[in-house]
Amino acid sequence: MWRRVASLSPLVSSAKSRLLNQMQVAYGINAWQVFTTQVLNPAEGGVSDGRRNPFVTFVLGGPGSGKGTQCTRIVETFGFTHLSAGDLLRNEISSNTENGSMILDTIKEGKIVPSEVTVKLIKKAVEVTENDRFLIDGFPRTEENRIAYERVMGTEPDIVLFFDCPEEEMIKRVLNRNQGRVDDNIDTVKERLKVFSELNLPVIKHYSKKGKLYKIDGTGSEDEIYERVHPVFAALRYSVVLVILLAL
Repeated sequence: MWRRVASLSPLVSSAKSRLLNQMQVAYGINAWQVFTTQVLNPAEGGVSDGRRNPFVTFVLGGPGSGKGTQCTRIVETFGFTHLSAGDLLRNEISSNTENGSMILDTIKEGKIVPSEVTVKLIKKAVEVTENDRFLIDGFPRTEENRIAYERVMGTEPDIVLFFDCPEEEMIKRVLNRNQGRVDDNIDTVKERLKVFSELNLPVIKHYSKKGKLYKIDGTGSEDEIYERVHPVFAALRYSVVLVILLAL
């Protein structure tokens, strides 16, 4: 992690200064901000001091906001590992373990799986994966989820992406995607959006106040949306280059 702010003037050569200026123009990066935020570490080799310090991005948005599609693009371009809380729960159920049976019984009873159970599955997935860059898709859904994550993991996410999309557009997308899901009908979609607004928006507001939120306009084509996503991760990647240059 690079959190200490140092005086740059005696350290930066004219060539490095030009690069800093170019980066600020191209990506809107403030040179001081680069050194007061966590940066992406190369997937190969992990953190230089031997400790794993994964870079975690929460990806939030209502059903049909396009977050799943954009996660695929981020994985392809920037080498993140995509973790879906729903997929982790389903995989645990299919594993026929005692924990999986408990999760299945909880769902059958119409109850919500305890936040700590889901977070521990996320923690396990992070620990067994060699990568150090993660997209956590669709979690946390509630403030209780968020608090449990920060308690169990002992840290906050590095950044939070929120795909902001009008309700009418999300309903249209969900009804047109034809994935065979039983909850892809207009009544259930509207109910899911209502629940999202009530439970997830407080999480979004929390991270906005902490300066971690990147609000992405979720309207337009897949490519148009990705053009808004790409600079967020490009800036983070190039900050690693700046750190290396300034260390020379």
